[in-house]
Amino acid sequence: MIAKLFRWFFRMKGWTITAPIAPNIKKCVIIGAPHTSNWDFVYGIGALECFNMRVNFLAKKELFRFPLKGMFVRMGGIPVDRSGKNSMVDAMIDVFKAREDLMIIIPAEGTRKRVEKWKSGFYHLALGANVPVVLGFLDYEKKLAGFGPALYMTGDEIGDMAKIRDFYKDKTGKIPEFFNIDAVRLSR
Repeated sequence: MIAKLFRWFFRMKGWTITAPIAPNIKKCVIIGAPHTSNWDFVYGIGALECFNMRVNFLAKKELFRFPLKGMFVRMGGIPVDRSGKNSMVDAMIDVFKAREDLMIIIPAEGTRKRVEKWKSGFYHLALGANVPVVLGFLDYEKKLAGFGPALYMTGDEIGDMAKIRDFYKDKTGKIPEFFNIDAVRLSR
């Protein structure tokens, strides 16, 4: 029912939902980019519904309060305490190793605003859990949503990020000036 509603929504908006994740991929880290607007959440969830995918996402723990907590948990949300010194990457690697199926979507930019470098957590998580990074996208200019290639990170950050940058170079966010293609490199 929800998938039908989103298919109608995308059709009315002139969007095409394309390129699902290959069915043989059971575990992965999905990058959601460009991430420039709160609308990315709506369009992203809608595209996932159209693909009939169950994907988890990380969100700041402050969002997991009444009245939104139940909705976020049902949608696959995992609350994150951003104030602690614990390694969230190490904890998530253990979760990946313990589960047979887990797809988690991460906005690598870490915020909707323009950034100079992407957060490195997605990279280290995929490398440590030995799962591919799937390049998810919303292209507001072309009105396309979907997934690009699944890439295994090699440990060569410069080379790996060059492949990711090449994929996203022609994608346009809802607020184009907030997506900085030159930021597709890792923060230290």
